[in-house]
Amino acid sequence: MRAIAQRWTAGFIVAIGCALAPPHAFPASATDDQVRIVIESPRPGQVVRARLDMAPLHGVAQAGNRPARFDVMLVIDVSGSTAYPSGIDVDGDGLLGVQESSLVAGMPDTKNTDPGDSVLSAEIAGGRSLLMGLDPERVRVGVVTFSGEFHPQTGRRVNFKQTDALLEVPLTPDYPQVVRTLDAVEARAPHGGTNMEAGIKLALRELAGLDGARSAPSRGAKPVILLLTDGRPSLPFGPANVEDEGDILAAIDAARLAKEAGVTVNVYGLGRLAIDYPVASTEVARVTGGLYTPVRRPGDIVTMLTGVSFANVEDVIAVNLTIGEMAGPNDILLAPDGSFRGFVPVRPGKNRIRVSALASDGSRGSTELEITFKHQARTSAELEVERERIRNRNRELGLLMERRRQDAFRKAERDRMLEIEVEDDANEENKP
Repeated sequence: MRAIAQRWTAGFIVAIGCALAPPHAFPASATDDQVRIVIESPRPGQVVRARLDMAPLHGVAQAGNRPARFDVMLVIDVSGSTAYPSGIDVDGDGLLGVQESSLVAGMPDTKNTDPGDSVLSAEIAGGRSLLMGLDPERVRVGVVTFSGEFHPQTGRRVNFKQTDALLEVPLTPDYPQVVRTLDAVEARAPHGGTNMEAGIKLALRELAGLDGARSAPSRGAKPVILLLTDGRPSLPFGPANVEDEGDILAAIDAARLAKEAGVTVNVYGLGRLAIDYPVASTEVARVTGGLYTPVRRPGDIVTMLTGVSFANVEDVIAVNLTIGEMAGPNDILLAPDGSFRGFVPVRPGKNRIRVSALASDGSRGSTELEITFKHQARTSAELEVERERIRNRNRELGLLMERRRQDAFRKAERDRMLEIEVEDDANEENKP
């Protein structure tokens, strides 16, 4: 199996080598030495009028030489297991889908009492949430789905040359089209096994502009894959209900190809299997310089995707130097592409504002501007802005709590692995 996977990889590398050339390639190992911030609104010296003592703020943070534009492929697992409950009421109908055992001998169990609350529905809802935080002028989005048909008796692929991944929509700034595509994907029933390799390679074809790609080339855009899966690869080799060495190697080899093309793969593992840090998913992320994020309750991906960063910018804060007050932790909303918007506290008269950003590598940057603030009667538009700000703060608070839980989990896992390594070393030393 390893030989077969290596032959697939070798052929694909040749294709990438022919199709890619600077400036289309972005080395995954590139480091950032600075963070640049562009405040788009308000402008320096501008007079800002509002009823509340809060001035709106909008801009973009960029880490080092990272591009301001991105091509993002959302790669979604639609295998049969994604029909199971996600753990939340995704469709908001007040009913929580659960798995039920059959009360009649010989009759199959009910996978999900509410299909609208499935893992697949949560993945789709997460995709919609992601789009809400992106700027179509800076970020193109495409969608790929993957699964894999197999014989019910043997568990093996129906045809060695079968297509286990589909390009649902090429890279596009037309977000309404992407939403319609996501709706169509959700309307189809989950099916088949899990061919992670096929999903990664198809997304890579579009991002790298290889032969057969339907996405228009975009010079200078950073390519990113966001891969959502609730399981481990079970195809293209062996029975479709078993993760074997060939399936793992195939997925990791596809990730190596992505690295060669400068494509980062961030993997979200959904459900109980994700907590075990499966080899294929974690290695796919590591090899490309991406992140593996376990999501214990699959439905939480709906909010988790709003906190992803593919611009390598972790946080943006704003402080009014004139009055010595900082914007609250949920007053500045940071989008995955590095754009941000929110509010900063102000007082009537001149206000000097400093905006700072923190990059993933620990580097920081800041910029300052001075504005003049004046009170005015509250308009209906401002009332709606304030209501939206409160709604956003509530959403961000929930996401912040989830992030802290994930960080605590990762730390506990790292400590546990360290203890195991120490015990193993001690056992080796005590051997006669």
